[in-house]
Amino acid sequence: MIKVSDNAKKQAIRLMEDEGQVDYFIRVGVKGGGCSGLMYELDFDNELKDTDKEIEDNGIKVVVDKKSYLYLVGTELDFSGGLNGKGFVFKNPNADRTCGCGESFSL
Repeated sequence: MIKVSDNAKKQAIRLMEDEGQVDYFIRVGVKGGGCSGLMYELDFDNELKDTDKEIEDNGIKVVVDKKSYLYLVGTELDFSGGLNGKGFVFKNPNADRTCGCGESFSL
């Protein structure tokens, strides 16, 4: 399960509406890279693939490929507008270590 905070929901809806992507969903994933070894990916998409897992939380549809899902189980997607800049934030309980910017992690 991947959770979507109220802040992330509001921001995702606003961004999709601004871009005219009303029937889109959030696609999240994990790829190799970053200073901690693995990096998060986040995009808006409207095409499902055979290897996708669909999740809905807080009224938002999130799609993850099955491989990435193993790294993201229990993660909360949040949005922060604090002093460190605005952006989506992954709160991943599976991560042993994260980098200072929060964009990469290791298990």
